Amino acid sequence: MFVENLKETIQLGSKFALGLNPKSVILLQGPIGAGKTSFVQGIADGLCIKEEITSPTFALSHHYNSGTIPLIHMDLYRIENSLMAKEIFISEEEEALQNDSVMVIEWPELIKPILNNFWEIEISYATNLGRNYKICEPKNSLTFE
Repeated sequence: MFVENLKETIQLGSKFALGLNPKSVILLQGPIGAGKTSFVQGIADGLCIKEEITSPTFALSHHYNSGTIPLIHMDLYRIENSLMAKEIFISEEEEALQNDSVMVIEWPELIKPILNNFWEIEISYATNLGRNYKICEPKNSLTFE
């Protein structure tokens, strides 16, 4: 799916959020600057979250609880060790399960092998300045448990 600009990215994320359930896991993959956090802003909009959505690159995760479904936004870009990435994920997963949150994970490569059911979204640069989104649905279910 081709997206031309920031406005369309947020609209796509908002529309995508309408199909999410509590405990859904979304893996966002794409190069730096591709629009991963902008897409999460759209998801938050679709979940009626009122807080400002910012990149959790340095904090590793941000939690947003004001919407119809809570959102945990993770970014594993700075994590180089798969064991550390898994420990961080398991800690956040525990909270997501307790709060029926949606989890969105940027740079998920180190934890992808331990996940069973997730949405996978690949974002790439288009030749004409926009972005291409490839959205793959979970094969078994929409939640992790």
